[in-house]
Amino acid sequence: MQGRIFKTFYDCASLLIFLFVRYMITVMEKICLIISGGDYADIPEEIKKASYYIACDRGWQYADKMRITPDLIIGDFDSSPEPEGSVPVMRFPSHKDDTDTMIAARHALSLGFTDIAICCAFGGRLDHTIANIQTAAFLVSNGASVRLYGHDSFAYVFSHGEICLPKMASCSLSLFSLSDRCTGVSVLGSEYEAGDLTLTNSFPLGVSNAWASSEARISVDSGILMILCSKIP
Repeated sequence: MQGRIFKTFYDCASLLIFLFVRYMITVMEKICLIISGGDYADIPEEIKKASYYIACDRGWQYADKMRITPDLIIGDFDSSPEPEGSVPVMRFPSHKDDTDTMIAARHALSLGFTDIAICCAFGGRLDHTIANIQTAAFLVSNGASVRLYGHDSFAYVFSHGEICLPKMASCSLSLFSLSDRCTGVSVLGSEYEAGDLTLTNSFPLGVSNAWASSEARISVDSGILMILCSKIP
């Protein structure tokens, strides 16, 4: 009798674990798109097909321009009118510790997303641009990988891994450490190649590289690394 009870309990526990793992795999394969309030920038169509959309403050107006219906709108609405309609809105006072984009980032993490894109992340006020880059670093420190989209710049922020970037015409290829240091940085397929490089956040050693082949392979062992691709005027 006890054996049957134990087997039933074991079978139920195994099923729950299986369902949880399947759920986590499903969530991890999906993208959360956060529409921030920097300068407007269009994004690739595949990113527009994200699983979940969060618009931040004036980001809801950008979402409307992109013909995207957000799942959630977050903001203090100090830079845009409050939205009207059926989309859920989380309102916050303007006097708060987190930026609207940081609140959206925390919400994305709470939903289990590990692949997060932030568009309209650059331009406008420089302090907001820096804040969005720091928000990306926060997300990576909590297990996510992040893409940042701007009008003339694109960034990928990650840790402990490798990124293969196809050649982008008329773009620079720069690396920045967003943590105190990044170790074991490797760059292949670029004009300036390196292996087992250490970058710090106090010296721009990785700035203004370029592709030398059809793709660049960039990896990092430890630390939070930002790959920044910017249009060359």
